[in-house]
Amino acid sequence: MIPETFLENLLKDYPNAPGFYDEVFNEDKYIREHYLKITNHLSKIRLEDFQNMNEYARRSSFEQGITFNVYSDTSQGVERIFPFDLLPRIIPAKEWDTIERGLVQRTLALNMFLKDIYNEKNILKDKVVPKELIFSSQHYSKFMMDFVPYAQTYVHISGTDLIRHSDGEYYVLEDNLRTPSGVSYVLSNRMATKRILPTLFFNSNVQPVVDYSESLLEVIKSVAPQGVDDPVCVVLTPGVFNSAYYEHALLALQMGMQLVEGRDLYVDHNFVYMKTIHGPKKVDVIYRRVDDEYIDPLAFRPDSTLGVPGLITAYRAGNVNLVNAPGTGVADDKAVYTYVPEIIRYYLDEEPILKNVHTYRCEKEDDLKYVLEHLNELVVKPVDESGGYGIFIGNKASQQELSDFKEVIRANRRKYIAQPTMALSVHATYIEESGMFEPRHIDLRTFTLSGHHTNYVCKGGLTRVALRKGNLIVNSSQGGGSKDTWVLQDE
Repeated sequence: MIPETFLENLLKDYPNAPGFYDEVFNEDKYIREHYLKITNHLSKIRLEDFQNMNEYARRSSFEQGITFNVYSDTSQGVERIFPFDLLPRIIPAKEWDTIERGLVQRTLALNMFLKDIYNEKNILKDKVVPKELIFSSQHYSKFMMDFVPYAQTYVHISGTDLIRHSDGEYYVLEDNLRTPSGVSYVLSNRMATKRILPTLFFNSNVQPVVDYSESLLEVIKSVAPQGVDDPVCVVLTPGVFNSAYYEHALLALQMGMQLVEGRDLYVDHNFVYMKTIHGPKKVDVIYRRVDDEYIDPLAFRPDSTLGVPGLITAYRAGNVNLVNAPGTGVADDKAVYTYVPEIIRYYLDEEPILKNVHTYRCEKEDDLKYVLEHLNELVVKPVDESGGYGIFIGNKASQQELSDFKEVIRANRRKYIAQPTMALSVHATYIEESGMFEPRHIDLRTFTLSGHHTNYVCKGGLTRVALRKGNLIVNSSQGGGSKDTWVLQDE
């Protein structure tokens, strides 16, 4: 008779990951205190039962349509399930308090920065941030010049990516200030763990994330045009082929909003209306998940069929608000990112709570020289891409690839920044192929909301997992998975 295997055996056999901060195990291979309750619980589960739980989670995701599209040069998109690992990432209350204060500080400063660069431009006149950097950004929008949205809020939803380095400190890897996605997986992962591990979850003093949709609705309503007491708000999606369509539909459903496409809206005398079977209905706030360049063919790309003709004129007339504002991408340009600590000091007269990763701007002569001489030690990123696309990892490249990429950088220096290869922390993750828990690199996408006299930080976030051994890119589009993130309550 074959002896039964319990997860206790798998945790005992967990391999070390030298040189990386392990979220679950300390340097002496003891389980960290805030993980003891969950590992004690899981230790008593048979491996076969755990595998059945994993399979149930996978089937449940598929049946609920929790998928995303991966685009390629050869196809419109391939629909995939976002893999979910049952062992959650846990963040103690004290640690989270620092993260949350840092996120609110950063979002506040970036909103002030956007108002300034589209109006007075004081930070440019004072030469804290080079004006050439701002005006050369492809995301700097002329349609936002000399205009301030209601409540002076440009970034209503911010997705900030954090990593934990081998020194145990959190660092901001990048800001996502246009239409950040991923929160639907936060909500879905939480529902899955509550269904599959109910006793453990409800005995673990975990902060809720279920209030995200309610808080988002409150923020959206708070920025309705002045004089509108009962605003009509909609979610504008590019449609079912968009990689984040599941998220658009879920959030619209949870907030009780209409999910619309551009063809469902029109502009008349600078007001936006939604077509309904009862006739036109005026729209006051649009939570748009359509990129700037497609949102209004009269202002941006004339060939766009995803947007609403005349929308920008109605927006500038103050008759409708857009969440997030157009032109916010200039502040998440990865070259502008290097100035965020100075931006925080300039507007708030405070020291940044969260650290930046040291970043080299290839546009600068000294930085370029360093990057070309140390390319094999660096990670190079295009300043305007997301989803892990376009990233060049020096220590994974051949000599020919290094040589070729140097020419790519030289040909368009403004487009690239470089960072040292950060030692992303690892987390025990169940790997089906080996039937074992193995260390995998993770990051954390956080979600911060800003409205009229209201701020909110989702107490959880999306822990993304690079499922391939040794891989540092965690994005779902690059084969990553995810974990539920448990932020513990202060005891």
